[in-house]
Amino acid sequence: MDMAKIGIDIAFAEQVLKQGELVAIPTETVYGLAGNGLDTAAILKIFKAKNRPFFDPLILHSNSVDKVLQFVQDIPPVLQLLADAFWPGPLTLLLQRKTIVPDLVTAGMDTVAVRIPNHPLTLDLLSILDFPLAAPSANPFGYISPTTAMHVQEQLGEEVSYILDGGACEVGLESTIVGLENGKPVIYRLGGLSVDRIEAVVGKVIVTAHSSSNPKAPGMLKSHYSPKKIFLIAPTADELSQYETSKIGVLNFGKWNENYLIENKMILSPSENLEEAAKNLFAFLRKLDAMDLEVIVLEKLLPETGLGLAMNDRLKRAAVR
Repeated sequence: MDMAKIGIDIAFAEQVLKQGELVAIPTETVYGLAGNGLDTAAILKIFKAKNRPFFDPLILHSNSVDKVLQFVQDIPPVLQLLADAFWPGPLTLLLQRKTIVPDLVTAGMDTVAVRIPNHPLTLDLLSILDFPLAAPSANPFGYISPTTAMHVQEQLGEEVSYILDGGACEVGLESTIVGLENGKPVIYRLGGLSVDRIEAVVGKVIVTAHSSSNPKAPGMLKSHYSPKKIFLIAPTADELSQYETSKIGVLNFGKWNENYLIENKMILSPSENLEEAAKNLFAFLRKLDAMDLEVIVLEKLLPETGLGLAMNDRLKRAAVR
C-alpha cells in the first residue's frame, strides 16, 4: 500500500471518511486515527491498523454539544459544568450512549467516551460531517503517541488514506477522562487537563486512573505509550552497569547529568515548566527510541502536581515490560 498523502484539504478528508476509510487528524492533545464512529466497518479498520485489542474502547469526537447529544442519552449537570468550562479542549466525558453507537466503539459497555477537540482544522472537518469520528491516537497500539503529522506517516502511513497536517500538538498529552459514579465526578484517565483545574469547577473529584485489563475508558491498560527500547525509571548504578555509556539515552525534566553523553540527552523543559514538558514528552521519547541506543533512562519522575501527575502516569506505563 502507498504512503498517506499529507495536507490541509478538509474537503478531501471528508470524502475519504464518507467512503469508510481512515484519516489522521490533528488535535491539541495528540494526532488521532479517525474513522466514521457510527460505521462498524470503518471502526474495525481502526482496530486493525493499530493492532489494538477490541476490549479497549474508543473516543468519539464531535464539534458541538448539540451533535454530541445525537449519540448520548444526556449530559448530567455536573459534567455539563466541565463541558461548558473546557470544551473544546483536552477533556473527555464518559456518558450513557444511545443505541446508534456501535458496540465496537464502547467495548460493549453502555457508556461512550466523547470530546470536542480544540484544533481549528479538525473542528472545521467535524463541522461538515454528519457523524462523529472515532479516533484513538494514531500510533501502533501500545507505542508512543504521535504529536506531528510525520510521526503518523512514519508509523501508520500505509494504513491511512490521508493525514491532515495541523502542525505540532499544543498540549502533547492525551485528554483527561471524567465520568460519574454515584453522582460524583471520577477521573478515569489523567491527561492534558489537570486535576486542580477540574476541581476548581466541580469541587473534589475521585481519581481512579489505575490500569485495568478490561478498561472502562480508553488508555487505562497497564502497559501503554511504550518505546521499543528498554525504558527504566530511576535505575540503580548496578542496573546501568551492563550498558555502555554511549548506548544509554536520558530523558530528564530540567537538569543535566554529567554522567551521560550530551548527544544522548533530551531535556523536557530546561526551565522546569510542566506545560512545555508535556508538549515535548512523546516527541522526545520517540527521538530517543529512534537513536542507536540500548536503553532509555528517566532519572526521576516529574513533580506530582498539575500535568506532572499525567506525565508520570504515562512514563510509568511506558516502563512496564
